[in-house]
Amino acid sequence: MSGGAQAQRDTAEAARATPPVIELAGVGHVFETRGGGQVTALQAVDLTLRRHEFVSVIGPSGCGKSTILRLVAGLLKPASGQVSIFGAPVTEPRDEIGVVFQRPTLLPWLDVTANVLFPMRHKHGRVDERDRDRARELIHTVGLGDFAGRLPAELSGGMQQRVAIARSLLHDPDILLMDEPFSALDALTRDEMSVELLRIWSERPKTVVFVTHSIQEAVLLSDRIVVMSPRPGRVERIIEVPIGRPRGLDTLSDPVLHALVDDIRRSVFSRPAAVTP
Repeated sequence: MSGGAQAQRDTAEAARATPPVIELAGVGHVFETRGGGQVTALQAVDLTLRRHEFVSVIGPSGCGKSTILRLVAGLLKPASGQVSIFGAPVTEPRDEIGVVFQRPTLLPWLDVTANVLFPMRHKHGRVDERDRDRARELIHTVGLGDFAGRLPAELSGGMQQRVAIARSLLHDPDILLMDEPFSALDALTRDEMSVELLRIWSERPKTVVFVTHSIQEAVLLSDRIVVMSPRPGRVERIIEVPIGRPRGLDTLSDPVLHALVDDIRRSVFSRPAAVTP
C-alpha cells in the first residue's frame, strides 16, 4: 500500500471515530404531482458524513440525489426518518451550510465583489469592512483577484462558477452542498474547476456533499462515493476511493481511477433508469 493511500485510510479511521456532522436515518421523501398523485423520490436512506469528508452522490436521473441536498439544507422536510446536523434535527435552513447550485445565478448588474457580498447584505441589510476583507480574500482564493470589479457578463462560465463558490464560503460554513456545479461547463474547464475545488477544499476544509452525474469527477474529488439506486432512491453502495491526496490533473491518468470509474459505471448503468411520470 502506498504512503498516500495509508495516510488516507488513517484519516478515514480517525474521522469514523468522531461524531457525525450529517446523518440521514431512514429518510424517505414523497413528492405530490400536479395530477394529484405521488412520486416516492427516496426510501429508507441511511447515510453518515464525518467532519471534513468529501462525499459525492451519484446515480441515474430521478434517483433523488438533489433531494438529499435539499433535505440536508433544510429546504425540504422528509416524509419519514430524520436528517440531523451535529446531532440536531434539521427543521429549517441553517447558517452552517453553504450551497452551490448548477448555475451561478449571479446578479448581472453587480460586480464580482458585490455578488460575493450579496447574501450577507440581503440577510443583514448591510456589510462591514470585515465582510469586505473576507470577500476580497475569497475572491483571491478562487483565482479572481484581478476580476473583482468585473460584471458577470465579462466572465467565462468557469469564472462565474468560481464567484458562486466564493459567495457560498463568505459566511465560512461548516458544510458545503454542491448540486452539479460544473455540469454546464465544457470538459476542459470542468476538469480545471475540479482541481481548483480540491485546492480550495484543502486550504479551507469543509464537509462537502457533491452531487454529480460524472463518475470520473466523483472519483477525482471524493473520499467516499454514494451510489444511489433508481427511484425510489436508496443507498446501493458506498465506495471508499483508494487514491491518496493531494490529487490533481495527473490523477486523471491513474489506473486505479480508471478501474474504479469502470466498476461504478457498470453498477450505475446495469439497470434502466426510472421513468418520470
